Amino acid sequence: MIRAALSASALVLVAAACTTMPPPMAQQRPDSCTTDTIGWVIGQAATPEVVERAQFESYSRAVRVIEPGMAVTLDYRGDRLNLHVNSAGAINQATCG
Repeated sequence: MIRAALSASALVLVAAACTTMPPPMAQQRPDSCTTDTIGWVIGQAATPEVVERAQFESYSRAVRVIEPGMAVTLDYRGDRLNLHVNSAGAINQATCG
């Protein structure tokens, strides 16, 4: 009887040791925009692919491409990336706000 109880206990411990661990939590993204990670964007053409990658890497929820002389709102949004382009369409400044 004792031998059966010990065998059952050992089987439970072995089974518990074989279970898989849950994956670590995905790294949380900040809630606000940062330009520290997108220095590579300066000088690039503001193509949809470049804009999308810059938005993802800057942790911004929104992005706008600002052309020379373009009217823009002055409201500040900490989660928005602003990509300023020159007359040739190349990005010359990246700001948040």
